[in-house]
Amino acid sequence: MDKNLNDRVQALLDELTGSGAEVGLQAAAYLNGEEIIDAWSGIADEQTGALVAGESLFTSWSTTKGFTATCAHILISRGDLELDAPIVRYWPEFGAHGKEHVTVRDALTHRTGLPNLPAGTTLANLADWDHMVTAIAAETPQIKPREETKYHAFTYGWIVGELVARASGVSIAEFAQSELCAPLGISDFFLGIPKHAEARVARLRHAPSDLPSIFESDSEDVYSLPEGMSYDEAINSHHFRSGSIPGAGGIMSARAIARHYAMFISGGELGGIRVMSEVAARQAGTYGSDEFDMRIGSSPRRALGYFMGGEIDDGGQVSMGGVNAFGHGGYGGSLGFADPDTGLSFGLTKNLLITDQLDPLTPTAYRVAQLIRDGIT
Repeated sequence: MDKNLNDRVQALLDELTGSGAEVGLQAAAYLNGEEIIDAWSGIADEQTGALVAGESLFTSWSTTKGFTATCAHILISRGDLELDAPIVRYWPEFGAHGKEHVTVRDALTHRTGLPNLPAGTTLANLADWDHMVTAIAAETPQIKPREETKYHAFTYGWIVGELVARASGVSIAEFAQSELCAPLGISDFFLGIPKHAEARVARLRHAPSDLPSIFESDSEDVYSLPEGMSYDEAINSHHFRSGSIPGAGGIMSARAIARHYAMFISGGELGGIRVMSEVAARQAGTYGSDEFDMRIGSSPRRALGYFMGGEIDDGGQVSMGGVNAFGHGGYGGSLGFADPDTGLSFGLTKNLLITDQLDPLTPTAYRVAQLIRDGIT
């Protein structure tokens, strides 16, 4: 642990939660596989007054996608999945309505043609794995598969997750626990929260915003809630937390995120335990495309299942650092990444969902990560 740097990070977290800019935060970081930051601050549950602890858990939205992609890369490393094989090799039903040529690579890079939830999807459906994969497999492409790219906010998780399940013989929730988390000593990542851990989950709240909630239905993205249920009620419900939703519903700590990405810094292993080959680990985080994304409205730099760092004008995610950094952020401001050039891996969790910060240099994740970067150089 770097005590001086950790104290500076702690001071920043305390400033943010003390001012009301944030409610509850955790930050963790490793440098070349060694833990250097472990800090937390604020309130985990505004209804009960429970404080954030190092063991608190946060629903971290699309930060989950990074873990989901890593599960696929473990199987690619073993030869159980092939990047350029058609999905139907593993999941024959997926080929309905002209999707038979869509590949595993397309699934990792948001090119399957299925960016939106099937019409009529409810909150209850999101927690029903068999329902979701059956509906997605039967769906007619919404955009041109393999030709058009559109961020798969929710569907990414079931598509990649079902590939993991078909190739491994176990659910992605089980695979993530047994083949990723357990070997790396990660105890605080869940796809579906077990009852014994739910008391540690922080309560999320949307910050006031003119932008629509992630669940709000519109002409492009079909989200829905049971009548009379608010967005904040839905995302904090046991029903949502207990479902395996590997595109947007993972529950985790900052410690888990940072340790997950520390494995990539070490080339697929950590603490002497290898979870994938060095070749597969390097391939996962290598720049792959900057195609125009119809949902994002720009051309972000992407690796295979992750976004990449770099300059804003070049499509980089500046919070992640340099051009070779890769990882995934989540709705409302959570973030995880690995930067091979600096040796830094980073995780940040939070429970105030802030969705209208248009300046990429203002989010909490950027400020905390930059403080750490400045401290290690």
